Amino acid sequence: MQYKDEKTLQLREILGEVCKDFRKKTGMSCNNFEEAFDFSKGNINRIENGVVDCKFITLWKVAEALGMKPSELVKILEDKLGENFSLIDE
Repeated sequence: MQYKDEKTLQLREILGEVCKDFRKKTGMSCNNFEEAFDFSKGNINRIENGVVDCKFITLWKVAEALGMKPSELVKILEDKLGENFSLIDE
């Protein structure tokens, strides 16, 4: 696995938590969720466990599968990470 900085790992973790919480509200297991929305096998599990960086297109697809707009999912992430969170150090 590639080295990732602390902020990237934090973003992965929060995204995973949010996805898992919303998926559980659907009452679906990872496998059922992946099958229902045509995700690659194990992909949702890897996202929920913070193992992979989520591509934008995958994030969009996850948001839609969870019944929200991508911007709503990003807003939830922003709120959980805090207003001072940034991946770029200035």
